[in-house]
Amino acid sequence: MIRHILLIKFKSTANTNDINMLKASFESMPSKVKGVHSVEWGMNDSPEGKNKGYTHAVVMNFIDEAGRDNYLPHPEHDELKKLFRPILEDLVVFDYTV
Repeated sequence: MIRHILLIKFKSTANTNDINMLKASFESMPSKVKGVHSVEWGMNDSPEGKNKGYTHAVVMNFIDEAGRDNYLPHPEHDELKKLFRPILEDLVVFDYTV
């Protein structure tokens, strides 16, 4: 299994509706893209104050490397990026094998 973690910092102009649409799009990926096992979406609630302005996280689990390889160039991923880019300030992506 490949774990794909995104740490997200939204632009100050991003509104709740746009963020909720993005969340729904991420959460729909397992039913739309072969090889995407699961998606979790969360908002930072750590009391430590070390999130450096990153407010949200997405954890995607791919069945295997082939699943990730299928997702990255997939048209559904491209559609997701169309929602994401206008409201995105910064992004950290980190993958590892479980």
